Amino acid sequence: MPIVQIDAFASNPFEGNPAAVMPLAAWLEDDVLQAIAAENNLSETAFLVPDESGASDFELRWFTPTAEVVLCGHATLASGHFVLSSDPERDSVSFRTRKAGLLSVTRVGDGYELALPAWGPEPKPLPHIVAALGLASAVETLWHPHRYALIVLENAAQIRALDPDFRALGRPSAADPASGHDAEVDVLTIVTAPGDETDVISRVFAPGAGIDEDPVTGSAHAVMTPYWAARFGRDSFTAYQASARGGHLTCRLAGDRVVLGGTCVTVLEGTFFL
Repeated sequence: MPIVQIDAFASNPFEGNPAAVMPLAAWLEDDVLQAIAAENNLSETAFLVPDESGASDFELRWFTPTAEVVLCGHATLASGHFVLSSDPERDSVSFRTRKAGLLSVTRVGDGYELALPAWGPEPKPLPHIVAALGLASAVETLWHPHRYALIVLENAAQIRALDPDFRALGRPSAADPASGHDAEVDVLTIVTAPGDETDVISRVFAPGAGIDEDPVTGSAHAVMTPYWAARFGRDSFTAYQASARGGHLTCRLAGDRVVLGGTCVTVLEGTFFL
């Protein structure tokens, strides 16, 4: 089976977030998809199947090394790059997902725009997560029911200095009991603040899903963008995710959609034998 590895939200190889993209003729069993993702050992492996329903161009699913996820932005952008870079005459591609609705990637200049659902979070105390991050307090703590925790700090220096206790962050007690998800471990924790070189800076942690720190996370910006758009009083801004690899994005709130801008680099093409 063909497999491609793409650095998403990257201008050069070794930047952004690597994703494996695997086009399939038909769905394999879920345990096989999960085993392939574990073998790839990347933040996400995206699987594409032609959408015979006619609702979109492809069905799309994403797996971390340990679990299927509700939404993955960078692997969707990588999937769009995979499709559009192979067909220069095509300007956009749509994907039907199981829990995040219809998503699309559109060619814009040398890059792409990725349209995701706008998942605005609501204020909620998250003391276990704040403590696991090694923080005494936060400016704000917010929650989205798809198990996204948003922790807001004062400045970029605090974001860069974070040194979480990943074991504590990945334990069930790290989830918010009031959310009804206290038995869940796969919470995606987003920590953000006003940026120093961009409007917004962030880091993202998901140890419960097998990813201590995610390099660049599209779905996290689907949660952050409604928050920052309201706080800034404007619909668009620039963002940087301050992981070791790092990645730049543009973010725009468009009604019930978040539109993220970025570029991709293909770094590997090969064949997966099963």
